[in-house]
Amino acid sequence: MRPLFFGIMFFLTLLYAQGQTYSIVDGKAIKLYQEAEQLTISRQYDQAIEKYKAAIAREGSFLEAYVKMSQLYITQGKYPEAEKTAIAGKQRLAGKNATPKNVADFGWVFTNLYLKQGRFEEALDQFQAMEHLLDESFKRSIYYVEMKGQMEFLAGQLDHARSIDKQKLKEPLNKFQLQYFPVLTADGEQILFTKRDGTGNNDKEDIFTAYLEPNGDWTNPISIAQTINSIYNEGTCSVTADGKILIYTSCDAPDSEGSCDLYIAYKVNGFWQRPTNMGKKVNSSSWDSQPSLSADGRILFFSSNRKGGFGGNDIWYSVMQKDKTWSESKNLGSIVNSPKDEISPFMFFNNEILFYSSNGHQGFGGMDIFLSRVEKGEFQKPENLGLPINDQLDQVALFITAQKDYAYFTELTTEANANDRSLLYRFKFPEEIYLGENLTVTEGKVLNSKTGEPIDATLSLVSLTNDSTLYQFQSDGKTGDFMMLYPEKAISGLYVEKKGYLPKIYNVERDKIKNVKDLKVELTPVASGEEFVFENVFFEFDKYTLENESLSSLKRLYKFLIENPNVNILITGHTDNIGSFGYNKQLSLQRAKSVQNYLVDQGLHPGRVLTEGKGDTQPMVPNTTSTNQALNRRITIKVL
Repeated sequence: MRPLFFGIMFFLTLLYAQGQTYSIVDGKAIKLYQEAEQLTISRQYDQAIEKYKAAIAREGSFLEAYVKMSQLYITQGKYPEAEKTAIAGKQRLAGKNATPKNVADFGWVFTNLYLKQGRFEEALDQFQAMEHLLDESFKRSIYYVEMKGQMEFLAGQLDHARSIDKQKLKEPLNKFQLQYFPVLTADGEQILFTKRDGTGNNDKEDIFTAYLEPNGDWTNPISIAQTINSIYNEGTCSVTADGKILIYTSCDAPDSEGSCDLYIAYKVNGFWQRPTNMGKKVNSSSWDSQPSLSADGRILFFSSNRKGGFGGNDIWYSVMQKDKTWSESKNLGSIVNSPKDEISPFMFFNNEILFYSSNGHQGFGGMDIFLSRVEKGEFQKPENLGLPINDQLDQVALFITAQKDYAYFTELTTEANANDRSLLYRFKFPEEIYLGENLTVTEGKVLNSKTGEPIDATLSLVSLTNDSTLYQFQSDGKTGDFMMLYPEKAISGLYVEKKGYLPKIYNVERDKIKNVKDLKVELTPVASGEEFVFENVFFEFDKYTLENESLSSLKRLYKFLIENPNVNILITGHTDNIGSFGYNKQLSLQRAKSVQNYLVDQGLHPGRVLTEGKGDTQPMVPNTTSTNQALNRRITIKVL
């Protein structure tokens, strides 16, 4: 971070360069003033302030000294002293030596002072009152251009400030001196955060976690695992929606690629495995930190100051490959990143909105939180979250729950004994900030249909419209537990797969499996005579041509047969009872052959995929309603 207001101080130094005329003529006062300027250049601010005070004590109408001393107080963050000094100087503006330039100088000081205090309306009023007095050459400087941009931004923001109610998380959370960077699982029942006992060199960082109890209280926070926390610093973590993949920052570990690196750990059968450094494709010799995983863990975003960026810290990303390795990290680009700093990314659960902190996009001062929406695979122009989520201070991280109800953040406070504390807070996230369609969570178990034993299966939620995988999770091999997210309006299929088992296919909307807490998914081991309904295969009414939405299921059936080369199948078509027996039997056979033709076109031998048509002779349910008739129009797959 650059020293506060260094650029403005530089401007004022130029403003009063050699050849400057003063509002007074006392030579000794001017000499004290010039000595203060030299001390300011060498950043001896306290000594410079004493010189300015001495100059003012000798000549009470020394307007330039008031301006410079006020500015130094602002630089030091001593805003009451700065305001008191500036007010005292402004009261001298009625003097005979006061000029429009002096008026503009005080207006500039008050504008900056009010900005630093978050008194935005007063800052805007001051700027508008003195802007016409500024020299035209100064209006071409970067200092004026940036200030003009901020004033225009404020003018458009002040009438749209929202109201939020910050709530400090109750104990046993917030029991430590420092806790920060909170993240939660998709069901909101587990929170993880970085814990530190103090700001000393020997106060190390660790990752702690707590669980939500049925009565709404949090359990006592504990270390996430002995395999994760070590003698080194572990912090700023991210976890997948189901809490089974963890990426975190560790600094100065023996296997580090640089000062701080990203590490990954997997929870297997209920236990965190030993973490590993994510390697040279992700990490660099520079600072790599503040990770954010997409909900299912397939994309990683993080902040780094490595070479090849657009500014100091930039947002970078890496993608998990099919073989579970990670791709070479890439910069997220100039839409998101700026010539200054971008940190603390958070990809929302729908994988469509990236939140992050920046001081390089137009904001209120310091680090503001922005969001960038993903449209057609491209990140869009950042949007400032506005007042009061952002203000004149640094906002460095925000985490929003999958239910879009609460935003979690950290706030730094100073207690009476002057010890800094960072505490965890939350607030109701404003509904007017659109976060996409609602998400629901389904939880359950994947079990062996024959033995009841848990299975570590892959669960993929796929958009049937374009065959894109929305989310992909893994069930726990010890318990069978899984979690799945569902976009509210998506037309989707859930595919549960494990090598050696028949796939289980759901039509999410028709099977009503959203927002279920105990979905029982049973997978049947591959064996002769076993059969399953081949869901999400669609035909137009009274036709046998496969519709595009069938592609996801067809591709998975092909994958199943490739993984099980000794398996041959019988594809059976079924219809409802509308139409004659002969017509229905022929239609059902043609539909089965359409599936067969797809598989043969992909390279399978025709002898592995036989077909038959049963017409309406084997209904699943009575053909008494249109819903039942839809269920009876189906394709089944039988292992021969």
